[in-house]
Amino acid sequence: MHAGASIVSDFGMARTRSVPYRKVTPISLFSPEDEIFAQGERAGSIYRVEFGAVRVYRLNSDGRRQVVAFHLAGEMFGLEAGATHSFFADALVQTGLTQAGLPDEVSPELLMLALRSMIRAQEHLLVICRQSAVEKLVAFLMDMFERQGGLEQIDLPMSRIDIGEYLGMSIETVSRSFSKLRDEGLLRFHGARKVELLDIETLKRLCR
Repeated sequence: MHAGASIVSDFGMARTRSVPYRKVTPISLFSPEDEIFAQGERAGSIYRVEFGAVRVYRLNSDGRRQVVAFHLAGEMFGLEAGATHSFFADALVQTGLTQAGLPDEVSPELLMLALRSMIRAQEHLLVICRQSAVEKLVAFLMDMFERQGGLEQIDLPMSRIDIGEYLGMSIETVSRSFSKLRDEGLLRFHGARKVELLDIETLKRLCR
């Protein structure tokens, strides 16, 4: 999967390239589970994660939550095709965001953001269509690995429930899959939210 942090330039770099963002706000702070925007609210801004992590989701007709994306430090989100937001977004951990109004004219950076968002959505569909729960989890972990700069110890700001809602798995299946990878010597836990990947090449083969 592609590294999300390299999707687009940040707002500061965009300004130097004369991208006409209307205004970049100071950093806004969000505590865990604070809502950033709601489904149906008026859109018109894009957001950049300065630190922390964001969960994007929608509520199904039966009230169940379906997580569709996670955004990490350095990544941008919130671009919509229409006038309103299609999803909810909230903070997973203590998070700082900057926000910019969309320009009147479409810029190459915005086109790139839209294209990368579409690619990530397609990759997500490919992941959840995998037959094996372990393959789904490994693909997710390798995505986190790439988006966090290829560090073997990765942060997982999301809970096991969040991971399950993203991958279409129950929390029990997520936990069993983690345990299987640990027992096979492919990863090691460092607390609840840090995982060390012990055999990158084997993990890559598992999610091809």
